[in-house]
Amino acid sequence: MQNITMQNITIKSLLALAVLLLTIDTGSAATEGKPLRVYILAGQSNMEGHAKVETFDYIGDDPNTAPLLKQMQRPDGKPVVCERVWISYLTGSPDRGTLGEGVGKLTAGYGSRRNPIEDGGKIGPELTFGLMMEKAYDGPILIIKTAWGGKSLNTDFRSPSAGPYKFSEAHLANLTKRGKDIETVKTEKAKAAGRYYRLMIDHVKKVLADPERVMPEYDAMAGYEIAGFVWFQGWNDKVDGNTYPERKKPGGYDLYSELMSHFIRDVRKDLGVPEMPFVIGVMGVGGIQEKPNYFRQAMVAPALLPEFKENVAAVETAPYWDVPLSALADEMAKVNKAAYYLRKNQPFHIRKNPIGDVLLNKYLAKGETTMTSKQIKAFMKEYRAKMISPEKEAMWKRGASNAGYHYLGCAKTMALIGKAFAEAMVTLEHK
Repeated sequence: MQNITMQNITIKSLLALAVLLLTIDTGSAATEGKPLRVYILAGQSNMEGHAKVETFDYIGDDPNTAPLLKQMQRPDGKPVVCERVWISYLTGSPDRGTLGEGVGKLTAGYGSRRNPIEDGGKIGPELTFGLMMEKAYDGPILIIKTAWGGKSLNTDFRSPSAGPYKFSEAHLANLTKRGKDIETVKTEKAKAAGRYYRLMIDHVKKVLADPERVMPEYDAMAGYEIAGFVWFQGWNDKVDGNTYPERKKPGGYDLYSELMSHFIRDVRKDLGVPEMPFVIGVMGVGGIQEKPNYFRQAMVAPALLPEFKENVAAVETAPYWDVPLSALADEMAKVNKAAYYLRKNQPFHIRKNPIGDVLLNKYLAKGETTMTSKQIKAFMKEYRAKMISPEKEAMWKRGASNAGYHYLGCAKTMALIGKAFAEAMVTLEHK
């Protein structure tokens, strides 16, 4: 009996090994002989991505996006791991010595990272972009992502053709008024100009010099092709009144359009792909707006130029702004504002009652203008409970994980944006 048992075990082991080898061969066969398609994703904090994985389930609450969640998760609820999509992600600070690269098969965790080589527990557009491109192409795919928060196109990502940064007279006057040494400021600006553009280009070239380092299954005989570029950036330029002194007027951001056009041409030239498909992600924080948004118009403008008509697309992200979460964020902001005023002990504001709620009168005797810490704590507990129901608290925890300028850290929003980028890329590829 003992020999029979051992024989059965041996047969089972051999069968298991055969199945494993067959699986490996099948996986290799799926990409064998097909060139590696390379997509470059670059930008600032929203390309990094600040949507925590904990907000994934919120995607399933909406029947319209529930199918997308199923593509992002395995049956056990854990994030899917792509079989044919790899990623190299350069991020971190070169000044603080934290610049680094994360590599591996694409899955959740390649969003914003404190440590570039460790799973950050967040996603940006890369996850669903990769998932959609994997469906569109039956060969291997490599995403090269380079993203850093708080970076501008006018300085940090300034490309060679844009020339040196030009200070306006108003900007120089403001610097002088603040006691700044003009020559020192100009020297520092010149040093900063284009620094992250160069880091981006250098990293792409480094990865493509040895694709096998990132993707062990790379088929050198089949080679690779740079198939597209996605840009998602804008916040720092949008709020920069020095570079764009007329930003509140029509045409006030025309310079951004010029810089973006230079960027597209230079990226194509430096990577040797003259007509590389290029997708511009248009900043959509705040959602769809009735009034003209001059910055969004400036972001779209390059895609309308005759030279870019067939190979550049601008994707509006405002439609993916989560309206229910945004409304709840406004309610929470009102609560936080109340706490701020009370803790700052500002009598004028309390007398005027900026909170606009009679509940405050329960804690303020007639004529009083201040509250003790104990009174503030008691008031805020009751006020928050009155303003934010348990259901809303649960919705916020389920769907949001960051501030408004990061699209509320909502995975649903990031997933839809990544999907839209991929759809635009596929459209460009088939033109």
